[in-house]
Amino acid sequence: MAAHMSRCRTWSRVQRFGIAAYRKYSSSGGGYPNISLSSPLPSIPKPVFASVDGQEKYETRITTLENGLKVASQDKFGQFCTVGILVNSGSRHETKYSSGIAHFLEKLAFSSTAQYGSKDEILLTLEKHGGICDCQTSRDTTMYAVSAEVKGLDTVVSLLSDAVLQPRLLDEEISMTKMAVRFELQDLSMRPDPEPLLTEMIHAAAYRGNTVGLPRFCPVDNVDKIDQKVLHRYLASYYCPERMVLAGVGIEHEQLVECARKYLLGVKPVWGETMAADVDLSVAQYTGGIVKMEKDMSDVSLGPTPIPELTHIMIGLESCSFLEEDFIPFAVLNMMMGGGGSFSAGGPGKGMFTRLYLNVLNRHHWMYNATAYHHSYEDTGLLCIHASANPRQVREMVEIITREFIQMAGNPGEMELERAKTQLKSMLMMNLEARPVVFEDVGRQVLSTGKRKLPHELCALISDVKASDIKRVTTKMMRSKPAVAALGDLAELPSYEHIQAALSSKDGRLPRMYRLFR
Repeated sequence: MAAHMSRCRTWSRVQRFGIAAYRKYSSSGGGYPNISLSSPLPSIPKPVFASVDGQEKYETRITTLENGLKVASQDKFGQFCTVGILVNSGSRHETKYSSGIAHFLEKLAFSSTAQYGSKDEILLTLEKHGGICDCQTSRDTTMYAVSAEVKGLDTVVSLLSDAVLQPRLLDEEISMTKMAVRFELQDLSMRPDPEPLLTEMIHAAAYRGNTVGLPRFCPVDNVDKIDQKVLHRYLASYYCPERMVLAGVGIEHEQLVECARKYLLGVKPVWGETMAADVDLSVAQYTGGIVKMEKDMSDVSLGPTPIPELTHIMIGLESCSFLEEDFIPFAVLNMMMGGGGSFSAGGPGKGMFTRLYLNVLNRHHWMYNATAYHHSYEDTGLLCIHASANPRQVREMVEIITREFIQMAGNPGEMELERAKTQLKSMLMMNLEARPVVFEDVGRQVLSTGKRKLPHELCALISDVKASDIKRVTTKMMRSKPAVAALGDLAELPSYEHIQAALSSKDGRLPRMYRLFR
């Protein structure tokens, strides 16, 4: 044991000083050699440092195949990759169909296909390459994604092609999906967190009956209306190559293009020929308005520490699409408003210096939540504030939120603006460290614009935002009619006309109400 430890110490000295230095060390009776830390160590090779080779602007490579499918890739070090197909298809495209088709397709994804007999077979195939799969739908995009070892790329692209273009959509699978959708709809109305439901309601109020205002979740009345025939008719309209992007992160571009040509070029879908003429090209029409849902929230979360009964209000105004130059100032404004729950722990980077914390949560102890959200699409956008409080204080809460909207139009302080820009840049860079996030960013940007803005370009645009830009976009936003969503006990909720009047006033105050009897 002692001899082994002695050998370890000897090798450690050789590693630290080099062979020549160690010999000198040994011959001098064991004392450390007189070596300067500012000069290169003897017998150590000259280090070679990594450097930017000027190819950064070509980081995301894009190729368009003969059938119109775009292939986009981004190299990233590691033995795993994330590859997927993004389709320009979502709930906003269901104008001519029963709402809920995108919701059904999300649940049916990676079920049995022409090549695989069941979902289990697909999962077992992915397990051989350490892989997982997922499908997510939003209002404007459907995303099929797989993360697996780079060595399994051929199998992954083959599987993705099969899942997207050759699903069997068997009756028993559709029947199971109907059960899953019903369960999810029940869960949505019972869960303590009302944010998904409020987001649905604010979109329905802001874009009444059109595009992004159509329900993202399948309405209960439509569950039994959706069958294989309806799904095939929808897929034939929207699942065509020119509306798709095959995106990959962590793989060689040539390798991905080769797999795309092999499995996605000249493949006939299970539903037959595509019908591009049936594609809905409607542009979002912002209407404004109010959607209310009276609901008993007193027993939402029972237990040893029950959540108190709350009324939830969300007020929104039209912003801009992510294709416009004003998108970046709106992103900074959203970060500047910030907010969160009253029980958020403090600390650097938690947004404790944002306006909704300083002006709302820190001053009004009875408010449980005040958070800003920014939803942006290819032709419109919505900036909104969600607030929660006791049902008896709803009127006061609404007035506080309308005042915050009015104060947005003022010039922000220099420190406040710089903090918001720094926080937005740091959040952007931190999120883009994750491979699945990079994949989604590459896919969505290429799908909507045909190219990708790199992180350093976005950071430069954020740095260029001035106080005058914030004031300009806010002034423009304040001209739109408000969209309001209200959930819970709404006895004290001000009328829509009063909320609209408050947002048109100088101080954001609601019109005074005088009652003879209380």
